[in-house]
Amino acid sequence: MVHIAVVDSDPVRFVGFRALLSSESDFDLQSVSLAEIGTHSPVDIVLLGSHHGRNATDVLATMKAVRPGLNVIITGCNIDDAAVLKAIVAGAKGCVDEGAPVAEFVRAIRIVQSGSIWAPRRVLATFVERAYARPGLSPWLNGRPFTVREAEVLRMLVAGRSNKEIATPLGIEERTVKAHVAKLMRKVGVANRIMLSVHAIKHSLIPSLETSN
Repeated sequence: MVHIAVVDSDPVRFVGFRALLSSESDFDLQSVSLAEIGTHSPVDIVLLGSHHGRNATDVLATMKAVRPGLNVIITGCNIDDAAVLKAIVAGAKGCVDEGAPVAEFVRAIRIVQSGSIWAPRRVLATFVERAYARPGLSPWLNGRPFTVREAEVLRMLVAGRSNKEIATPLGIEERTVKAHVAKLMRKVGVANRIMLSVHAIKHSLIPSLETSN
């Protein structure tokens, strides 16, 4: 089972999420208050909604202070691109506009559950397009180049693919994907795959990987 805590000041939203995700038999949704999140167990994913008078990143910081390992997906209305990146940098593992189709919510939850991050494809596409437009990008980081296979893995990781979704088209085992991701994290100097994806976006590593050997 995937245990999902809905943390939202409006109880009606919990009812909506429960109805929205009712088709997924392995999703167990519970309404959890912000005060309870530090001790509530088990929790695999948090769907973080609105809290009167506070923005989502502030609430996220409060949650992370009491329970650093939480996998948080921020939900809300009209989340702009800058807010998505800000939330991920602050520690969220995904952002989904509450007007998104059911399939997007389901995929976001499963992607985050698998250990990756989720953001709307339009946002990822914008970041990649901006990176391609910048000249003089280097495939090197701290003097350590990425291999072609590492480049392929990183591009698919940033696109929100799970280990299985990366392994299948590349014709490799999931454990090999994990090994590549671990090596990439060591090269970049980050502690987890979320920050690896964020670092790749922020430092425009994705297009430069196209030309690495």
